[in-house]
Amino acid sequence: MTLKLSGAEKRPIAPADFRKALAKNPKAKATWDSLTPLSQMDFITWIESPKIAATRDEHVVRACDMLSKGKRRPCCYSIVPMDLYKALAKNQKAKSQLNKLEPVEKRLFLSWVDSEKQTDARKVRVEKAIQLLIAGKNKI
Repeated sequence: MTLKLSGAEKRPIAPADFRKALAKNPKAKATWDSLTPLSQMDFITWIESPKIAATRDEHVVRACDMLSKGKRRPCCYSIVPMDLYKALAKNQKAKSQLNKLEPVEKRLFLSWVDSEKQTDARKVRVEKAIQLLIAGKNKI
């Protein structure tokens, strides 16, 4: 996922279909506009996570429903995926760098690792995350 940011506050830019759905639902739009950038990013990540278009469309509808009811997060996110957690425990420099990241940067990093579901590719992604953190990189 590539996060597009807008404005001085660095707010994420919602996908076009979600923006259209928000435009049709004033209550949902009002809640959306009141969210922190991190909360907005959580909704965007959740909306964009399905691989099947129909499921993604359901997420757009459900997100608007949740927002119209005042819900401020779409679901629960693991703080740090367990495999990354174990790798960070072995490398204090990487762990320290992760803790220095801004909340949005940290969430992107964690989401990037967590989005890989294939075991072998996931191991490679965890290793790459550790190397990026050691190098002081704050972006994927």
